[in-house]
Amino acid sequence: MRILGLDIGDRTIGVAISDPLGLTAQGITTVKRKGIERDIEEIKNICFEYGVEKIVAGLPKNMNGTLGPQSEKVKSVCEALETNLGIEIIMWDERLTTVAAHRLMLEADLSREKRKKIVDKIAATYILQGYLDSIYK
Repeated sequence: MRILGLDIGDRTIGVAISDPLGLTAQGITTVKRKGIERDIEEIKNICFEYGVEKIVAGLPKNMNGTLGPQSEKVKSVCEALETNLGIEIIMWDERLTTVAAHRLMLEADLSREKRKKIVDKIAATYILQGYLDSIYK
């Protein structure tokens, strides 16, 4: 069973996919946002290509656990995806995933330009791997 991980932002959506056994996550792409209909179509194509059965989307919470305006935007996108794709979407706490992604890239000594291009994909990988780890504990 393949599971898709999403890091949904205002300008881009980071995308990761699980291996067929659902044990490990790997970043695959970053989708540039072009309006909800086109965004859904891009995600739909990825789901079809990989045979996705479930989606895990990062829910941006404040450090105190409350939901802010960005959380509402993400929930809205997820509702549209679920309606149009008919695939279960699980919301996953994504606090500090972008920070962890930046730290990893700094340790790898990637240039600022390279970091900018892949941060969302890496954050999606952290989101999905966190979920996968939780179901196999």
